[in-house]
Amino acid sequence: MEGGVITPAPALVRFSGIQKTYDGEHLVVKNLDLDIRKGEFVTLLGPSGSGKTTTLMMLAGFEVPTHGEIYLADRPIKNMPPHKRDIGMVFQNYALFPHLTIEENVAFPLSVRKIDKGEARERVRTALRMIRLENLAHRRPGQLSGGQQQRVALARALVFNPRLVLMDEPLGALDKRLREQMQLEIKQLHETTGITVVYVTHDQGEALTMSDRIAVFNDGIVQQIDKPDALYERPVNSFVANFIGENNVLAGTVENIERGYCRVALAAGGSVVARAVNVAGAGAATSLSVRPERISILADRAATEGPNRLPATVQNTIYLGDHALAVLQVAGNGEFMVKLQPGAHGGLSHGQCVSITFRPEDCLALDPA
Repeated sequence: MEGGVITPAPALVRFSGIQKTYDGEHLVVKNLDLDIRKGEFVTLLGPSGSGKTTTLMMLAGFEVPTHGEIYLADRPIKNMPPHKRDIGMVFQNYALFPHLTIEENVAFPLSVRKIDKGEARERVRTALRMIRLENLAHRRPGQLSGGQQQRVALARALVFNPRLVLMDEPLGALDKRLREQMQLEIKQLHETTGITVVYVTHDQGEALTMSDRIAVFNDGIVQQIDKPDALYERPVNSFVANFIGENNVLAGTVENIERGYCRVALAAGGSVVARAVNVAGAGAATSLSVRPERISILADRAATEGPNRLPATVQNTIYLGDHALAVLQVAGNGEFMVKLQPGAHGGLSHGQCVSITFRPEDCLALDPA
């Protein structure tokens, strides 16, 4: 801290001008510049083929960048073999040795590094205590559940005290309840150990739960990197808005912009006021983003006077336990969703005419997808 200002941790990992192509024509990763600070939990998030896993594999040393350099603790590592990078890896398929005991699996990275046997035994005991499996040390992987095997893979990645741990879709093979439990356990391990984690997933809920920052990939480009709440509340473009959480989209044209807000004429008729987040100017096409939980339904369709009130028709209602969803026809969008409290959907029926309203600050005007 200098003069009362907190100094951010230095970058442990730095991608500088990274490009990757497999065929010499199509770039899988395009001009990537990304810093990851020591102690951070950073998630690379995006759909299949977006470049996130290729980025992780280049950092691990299993792929070589076509152009640019990767730095680890300010040292260029593009041409460094994987085993010399001091990086732990956790994979979706666990990659445990079936013929070795849990204890032997966790000890394997230490034997490769020729750590003293006494120190290795103590490190393995500590690692197994950390994942609460010390009483299963002499079992083999086939005798454990999927969640227990993933814990062993985590212990093996951490036991040699690497500078960095990389996780590639590590929870993809687990069922929903176990996956959610493991998300919390991994996050707790990160907070306890203070290790730097780079995590790859296509599951945006997983990324929001675990990450300090999230880099959203699409078509080989990081669309936005930010804290989870900032990505959800302040997406910079329509791709991020649609990929992170549930989202409603309305198409329109910007009529005017004033003091950070714009009036948008909807393609299906009517107009709304929205925050001008990323718009080219008056006359430009825009994509409006409104989260389902920020919308209210008014039973009287005639009550469409006032800002951001639009007529709607009920298409369906869906009960989801802790909340319900109303699916509406709004301004040409037949899948417009409104999140409701449990029981609030009972007064809505298919074909019912209602109106909706939302605050201008909850409607984002973005570049069209």
